[in-house]
Amino acid sequence: MRRIYASMIVALSCATSVYAQQPQPAAAADVTALAKQTQNPVGDLVSVPLQFNFNTAGDLEDATLFNLNIQPVIPFRAASGWNIIARAIVPIDNVPANDGVSYSGVGDIQLQLYATAAKPGSLIWGVGPVFSFPTATAFPLRSGTLAAGAAAVALTMKGPWVIGGLVSQYWPVTDTGDEPETNLFVFQPAINYNFGGGWAMSFSPAITANWDAASGDEWTVPLGLGVTRTTVFSGRPINVGIQYFINAVRPDGSAARQLRFSMSLLYPKK
Repeated sequence: MRRIYASMIVALSCATSVYAQQPQPAAAADVTALAKQTQNPVGDLVSVPLQFNFNTAGDLEDATLFNLNIQPVIPFRAASGWNIIARAIVPIDNVPANDGVSYSGVGDIQLQLYATAAKPGSLIWGVGPVFSFPTATAFPLRSGTLAAGAAAVALTMKGPWVIGGLVSQYWPVTDTGDEPETNLFVFQPAINYNFGGGWAMSFSPAITANWDAASGDEWTVPLGLGVTRTTVFSGRPINVGIQYFINAVRPDGSAARQLRFSMSLLYPKK
């Protein structure tokens, strides 16, 4: 596990070093406009978000399931008038077990690709394929499923508001393991209010349905709010935030609460 963390740190350090050699944006950049860019899943903005999720209570009782999601986002210019937004989700987890030990490792890595207009109108949208790869290294995380599906995102920006949502469905293509298979539906509404100065309040729970779960255990519905701040630190724009969720609906064996700390390294065009 130490080797995994070391590899991730080296990779992120190299990426930061490469970008640091490029001209840096002025510290007086419009952080409010940049904050709204970070709230657009298909925006033309290179970023490296890190999510630190602490899942507790419920059936986990005093134990904590820790999840770190590394989610690099890279936009590409495609055909004339179109961009491709590539997002990877690399989960690193520590899962408590009933025998008092815990299992750590990488989970199944996801890849999302969105085609979106390079110059969108008042309604910003994107559609594309999504994939989940059976890369999990720790026993409780292994699905053995190669899954594929489709996703769509739509949002609008009006004044201080950024309102929209993202929906995706992963279907199993091949499966080499036992239960569970990856047959996952995700709906993430997003309501953001920007106060100015880079500060924003957000409502963006990830509502999921695991269609492979037992009857009555399919849905996870978190409810909660968060606060984020976009600022410039040592010449580098970053976005930091904290969110808290209560799982109003959850399957047996899962956590009842989640505390999330996030940090995104931002690389806007000049």
